[in-house]
Amino acid sequence: MNAQFCNPTEHGISRRRVLGSIGGTAAGLGLGALGGIVQPAVGEELQKNEKQVLLLWLDGGMSQLESWDPKPNTRFGGPYRSIATSIPGVQISELMPKTAKLMHHLATVRTMKTEDPNHSSGVPKILRGHPKNRGVVYPFWGSAVAKLMGPMSSGLPPYLWVKPGNGGFISKYSGFLGAQYGALALGDGKPPTNLVRPDFISEQTATERRELQQLFNKRYALHRRKGNNEANSYVYDVAEKLMQNQKLFDESTLPAKDRERYGTHDFGRHTLLARNLLEAGVRFVQVTSYGWDTHGDNFNAHSSRVPKVDQVYSSLIEDLIDRGMMDNVLVVMMAEFGRTPRINGSVGRDHWPNAWSLSMAGTGINRGVVVGETLADGTDVKTEPYDIGSMFHTWYHALGIDSKHTEFMNGTQPLPIAHDDMHPVKELLS
Repeated sequence: MNAQFCNPTEHGISRRRVLGSIGGTAAGLGLGALGGIVQPAVGEELQKNEKQVLLLWLDGGMSQLESWDPKPNTRFGGPYRSIATSIPGVQISELMPKTAKLMHHLATVRTMKTEDPNHSSGVPKILRGHPKNRGVVYPFWGSAVAKLMGPMSSGLPPYLWVKPGNGGFISKYSGFLGAQYGALALGDGKPPTNLVRPDFISEQTATERRELQQLFNKRYALHRRKGNNEANSYVYDVAEKLMQNQKLFDESTLPAKDRERYGTHDFGRHTLLARNLLEAGVRFVQVTSYGWDTHGDNFNAHSSRVPKVDQVYSSLIEDLIDRGMMDNVLVVMMAEFGRTPRINGSVGRDHWPNAWSLSMAGTGINRGVVVGETLADGTDVKTEPYDIGSMFHTWYHALGIDSKHTEFMNGTQPLPIAHDDMHPVKELLS
């Protein structure tokens, strides 16, 4: 593994010696929670890697022209100006003045070029890193990180998803890894229901019930598939751990100044919760903001939504710096694609995978860099294009994982964790 990508003595995770030997029965019970680890040293290595991920997902596709790659005074530029940033010569949309002051802490890619212009198929392709088709369903990034790196020493669930609407455990995101690596979705940032132990149940009674439940699990497992057994146990273990940490979800305990800085809108509230979850020791947190599919009235929609992103992202980056978390947390903000330069008849922008932007910051990431350039009117990339596979390689390396040599094991079938033919973007790595 090239030393420029990570420090193998500190947190390197390599080859199939790690994967396939990790059953991951339950998050939250020390090394035993990682399942049957064949080599104890591997488990220790995983536990030592306290790197974390926060994915800010702008579902539907934020316009790059109204954010990271404005084209003012061009035929498709729209009504908004560009403004200077803390990186000399680099400008972003005037809708993001707070983020503009922090650009020297960020890395931006302006030449994302992906294949799929559809939400239904494009979203999973992006979140899976769009690997080569090998006849299996690959895991979403959060599930992959949960498998590769395991739960942190906190014992909290390794993959939480904070979103508007309903919550629940979503096993399908784990693909061939097994249901236990799915996402635990927190609807409106709330924990699963029925986590509070009734007053009439004493601590001793609760312990006895837990022991009885474990006995039942063993009997249940005798004639059922391993993956189903692990998922069944995982649900109980997650619930138990969250019962011990319910204060994490109580917004009233948060300082009023923090709630004001992030904003009382969903994206602000949920990202603030995500910050707390990271501090508490969750490995991977995804926060989703919906409503970015602006086929109509694009400019008014973005004038309302982009300032909220600006407020949230700048507050988050400032907090990670102030709290000394930038060296441990990888932050990525993206969507499934961008928006068309051409403005349609409804004054909207349509789906555009041909040339779009994303942003990142934190552990392992070079600061103050902008990679790639698009054409003057934004219709295509001018310099080297990057598919999502290159980003997955980059982010894995930022987390200390050798993505070219680490493999998943699907039974006896070794599978690469990122697209075989792609590589990390060196300019993005510190």
